[in-house]
Amino acid sequence: MACFLGGSYFETNGDSRGSANEREGTMPLYLSKFSYTPETWARLIGKPEDRRKAAQSYIESVGGKLHGFWYAFGTHDGYNLWEAPDNVSMAAVALAISGGGALSSFETTVLLTVEETMDALRKAGQVQYRAPGA
Repeated sequence: MACFLGGSYFETNGDSRGSANEREGTMPLYLSKFSYTPETWARLIGKPEDRRKAAQSYIESVGGKLHGFWYAFGTHDGYNLWEAPDNVSMAAVALAISGGGALSSFETTVLLTVEETMDALRKAGQVQYRAPGA
């Protein structure tokens, strides 16, 4: 199932210009990590397939772009770097992939630009946090 953290578009201090992505005319970036089921690996061994083309078609169907597709050793079998118009579009792709049954795990994280993080840090200074029980 998809896991989304944070948001890519927000305004700070009444700034009506929107996010750094909006100001730069780019779309938000998302990093996905996934693992195949043993059955999927068996199918790929029996009939090798470049899955980048499939991933590219999924994200392009919602107006996005695939920036990279990598396989890896370790906890996850692969990673994707996507660009999508918004969280809902990326969620649609993540849900479609997750529902396909070929993966044992699929997680997506919204990536923030440095500018968005700087805005968030400034805004965090205005939040009056209170620890539980304090």
